Amino acid sequence: MSLDALRDRLPDYARDLRLNLGSLATEPVLSEQQRAGCFVVSALASRNAEVSSAIVAEFGPKLSPEALNAAKAAAAVMGMNNIYYRFTHMVHGDYGKMPAKLRMNVMAKPGVEKVDFELWSLAVSAVNGCGMCMESHERVVREHGVTAEQVQAAVRIAAVVHAVASVLDGEDALAQAA
Repeated sequence: MSLDALRDRLPDYARDLRLNLGSLATEPVLSEQQRAGCFVVSALASRNAEVSSAIVAEFGPKLSPEALNAAKAAAAVMGMNNIYYRFTHMVHGDYGKMPAKLRMNVMAKPGVEKVDFELWSLAVSAVNGCGMCMESHERVVREHGVTAEQVQAAVRIAAVVHAVASVLDGEDALAQAA
């Protein structure tokens, strides 16, 4: 499935998502690698097979094999970290002082520029709603020269891709109930 086919699958009530998906596909404030990686990680984090398949088919070829692997790794490790750190942030107590004891080796050597991996980690954290992780990754990318507009673009991609996945999940559920 292509990005156009994915857009065509969206119902009329989600017309704004169709438009946003199209404009974000060429978002000029991000490099091609940053943009493509944000799409890939956001699709994987959104957990919809159709969206993941279409997005990876569209944006995967715009990434080197190493960058595609790094994007997948960002989605994987942040899927774990977002749950853990959201828990430690929300529950308080001594958990935030305890070592996580979770392997996160890929964060040290992601296979792409650290700033791109951090930007992708920020996008996944936005999809997963981990405030602590969003603050941490936003701080790192800003320290590495990423502008507020670039951060916003990455999060806009995450928001739209997640919304597309949610709409398609809902439509599929309604079709099965009919």
